[in-house]
Amino acid sequence: MKFGSHLSTELREGHAKKTVRPRVGDTVRIVRGEFKDIEGKITKVDTSIGVVNVEGVTREKQKGGTSPVPIRSSNVVLTSLSLADQARKKKLEVAS
Repeated sequence: MKFGSHLSTELREGHAKKTVRPRVGDTVRIVRGEFKDIEGKITKVDTSIGVVNVEGVTREKQKGGTSPVPIRSSNVVLTSLSLADQARKKKLEVAS
């Protein structure tokens, strides 16, 4: 399954790309749905179904406690990229 998230306009100009696959550690802003306009870091990525978990986006469970809410990767905009991975950094620099 192919999946990615749009880059913010600032990142789009800097990296000459429109979409990038999200990774743990990237900062995103949710642009659609119940949690619209919330910003946070990605804590988990599930590539098999194309969703990400965002820090601070949780739902109360009936028996108490909270659980993270999966957000479709197409419903978020990447505002900051984690460039700790050298391969990812190199791939983004090639496009520049």
